[in-house]
Amino acid sequence: MSDRRAPLRHLPVMTYEQMLETVRYEGAYPTRERAEEAVRLVLAGLGRQLTGDERVDLAARLPFEAARILTAQIPDPRPLTGWAFVKDLAARTGAPVGPARWDTGSVLAAVAVLAGPDLLTRILRRLPSGYALLFGRAELTAAA
Repeated sequence: MSDRRAPLRHLPVMTYEQMLETVRYEGAYPTRERAEEAVRLVLAGLGRQLTGDERVDLAARLPFEAARILTAQIPDPRPLTGWAFVKDLAARTGAPVGPARWDTGSVLAAVAVLAGPDLLTRILRRLPSGYALLFGRAELTAAA
């Protein structure tokens, strides 16, 4: 039996360096530094959107350095839709929306692997519409 009040142990399945290499490979970035820029940008953005147990549980599954980026952000009281999230990242960097979307998908694909399917489902339920595709999942909606 587990006590939900007990602090979570930090047990990521990959190191920060492995996460950066995964993002570098998936995003076809020319350097590790460029992959790290994308990781920092997207995780900080996600940290402004995600709240509750899902935020805590995701941080526990990320490498320590990535978890610090995520949790250093103050969640926005009015979360953005997936498309608005990408546009916000583009505006913060002065980059076009296309590269911001590429960065987002490259990083969130690695985050999805670290989160696992159950936690990712919980995260997607907490976030507004439009995030499933960013994490590499189909966005399913209920029939009207």
